[in-house]
Amino acid sequence: MMKKLLPILGILIACACEPQPRTLSIQGETMGTTYNVIASDVPSGTQDADVQSAVEATLAEVNAAFSNWDPTSEVSVINANESIGPIAISSEMAELLKVADAVHQASEGQFDLTLGPVIELWGFGAPGPEAEIPSDEAIEEALALTGQRRVLRRDDEARTLEKLAPKAQIYLASIAKGSGIDAVAETLRGQNLGNFMVEIGGDLFAVGEGTTGAGWRIGIEQPDALSRKVERIVAVSGLGMATSGDYRNYFEQDGVRYSHIFNAKTGRPVTHKTASVTVLAENAALADAWATALLALGSEPGLAIAEAEGLAAFFIDRSETSDQNPFVLRQTSAFAALEAGH
Repeated sequence: MMKKLLPILGILIACACEPQPRTLSIQGETMGTTYNVIASDVPSGTQDADVQSAVEATLAEVNAAFSNWDPTSEVSVINANESIGPIAISSEMAELLKVADAVHQASEGQFDLTLGPVIELWGFGAPGPEAEIPSDEAIEEALALTGQRRVLRRDDEARTLEKLAPKAQIYLASIAKGSGIDAVAETLRGQNLGNFMVEIGGDLFAVGEGTTGAGWRIGIEQPDALSRKVERIVAVSGLGMATSGDYRNYFEQDGVRYSHIFNAKTGRPVTHKTASVTVLAENAALADAWATALLALGSEPGLAIAEAEGLAAFFIDRSETSDQNPFVLRQTSAFAALEAGH
């Protein structure tokens, strides 16, 4: 009897000695918001403190390049430079501008990193809100400094940037979070983590399995700042995901609602009924940029462009006819296929 029990006992001892899957969770602040990293099935020997140090070092590098709020950052130095001639830029800035130019062109110019003068004129930038709605003349003056492909010229071979309008500004709020998320994802891969989610200010990138072993299930919020209800849940793995909405950052004056999302051609807040757009793409920078672009376009032209680009996009419009169903939902075929697990 004793001999028959020994192999079973050996198996039990072996099982007891094997390390159990562990979940890692770290949080912090960056880019004027918060970040969260969750990893499942963490390899043995991985120290949470080491991962957090690596993540925060990466985020410090991202801010040193892309923060419009840091006067010493690379983008702030570029903005302060009003000389005529090429400006040397980092490889990270060159790659971000390359992605931004592609989205700018495909979105009929509605994604535009040079909208800073317009954004600040309307009180949504660093100086704070204006007391009055800008005049037509002031808007035209600000628009003269915008147009990404008109006022900026990249030289990828020399890795330089030229400002064709010396006072042109580059405003990275619509893509910097996504770029930061992608940078952190690379850092986590370097820490031998294969199942993780990185989230900054609501945008994210997820890969592998979630903490429940069933993929990362992410909710898309209804565009209502008070309800915080989830409209749809999607499984995300190997993709970046970003939502852009007009329901948190806006002001009202004389009964008119002014959104922080602008029509790049008119220099005025958008007036269509699209309240939020969620995009899933191969990385978080693309998802971040396209969510902004498609919200600026609105669901009518936005859906057509998203289909042509093969984007997984989900639009939520405000209904004009029903109080019982306040939202109208639209999605691309790529989003429907993703939701169906294809």
